[in-house]
Amino acid sequence: MTPVQPKLSTDFVFVIADDVSLLMVLIDTNPFFWSAANTTSLSFSKFLSHVVAFLNSVLLLNQLNQVVVIATGINTCDYVYDSAAAGALPNQRAESLLQKLVEFVVKDEQLGKEDSVDGIGSSLLSGSLSMALCYIQRVFRSGPHHPQPRILCLHGSPDGPEQYVAIMNAIFSAQRSMVPIDSCLLGAQHSAFLQQASYITGGVYLKPQQLDGLFQYLSTVFASDLYSRNFLQLPKPVGVDFRASCFCHKNTIDMGYICSVCLSIFCKHHKNCSTCGSVFGQAQTNAPSTSNQKRKTPET
Repeated sequence: MTPVQPKLSTDFVFVIADDVSLLMVLIDTNPFFWSAANTTSLSFSKFLSHVVAFLNSVLLLNQLNQVVVIATGINTCDYVYDSAAAGALPNQRAESLLQKLVEFVVKDEQLGKEDSVDGIGSSLLSGSLSMALCYIQRVFRSGPHHPQPRILCLHGSPDGPEQYVAIMNAIFSAQRSMVPIDSCLLGAQHSAFLQQASYITGGVYLKPQQLDGLFQYLSTVFASDLYSRNFLQLPKPVGVDFRASCFCHKNTIDMGYICSVCLSIFCKHHKNCSTCGSVFGQAQTNAPSTSNQKRKTPET
């Protein structure tokens, strides 16, 4: 009999590739949202304490896990923490993250004073998603063996209809790269953008009922890696809002007009497409049909 060759090395590499996670965490730092949420059960300081405990638990699950935190403001977004490049002790992770967040909030506030935009209270979710996907693409090109990436959006601000196109492009890019987008909504209303992001990419959408126990929600739902999710019963969305935003007024609409050339969406009929310049035709409803003309017989 020929001896059976052991396959411990290849199996071990396979398990490590499936078990190691690259978690991209997008933190919403919108001051307008947190100033209103400060009067409720969750303040920004309590929120950060829950997030820091969650990040430490993810890093403790596997010593090869990597966590990257991206801050999402109303005027800009930036990387604030990377566990692979930090090089700090576990007890210094919180200090490094909080210091970077303070610097980012000050920078975002200064940009808001210089370039203020009226009527927009939403965060730059499209920018933070793009930065997360760029980081993930750089990891993909680093070598054949890399951790399994996923994105976690800790969001509370309302949706910005002006970001519809950019967010949908980021969602389809994540779907093509097989990167799930998890969403943990902290606001009072559901987010149609994040519902579509989690549904299209195969992620988890969750709106916690009690924000005081945010760490329990994060650790039980979002701490598991992609391989372990095959054996878990994760929350499923009750309903997904698939409504789109029009390109002309940036409003969420139920019915509209779609350009057959570039698929732009409009809430009202236009002569030309503002995106590609195509000329729209007008339906001729008053012209009699040929079938009706054939039915008419001349009078004798």
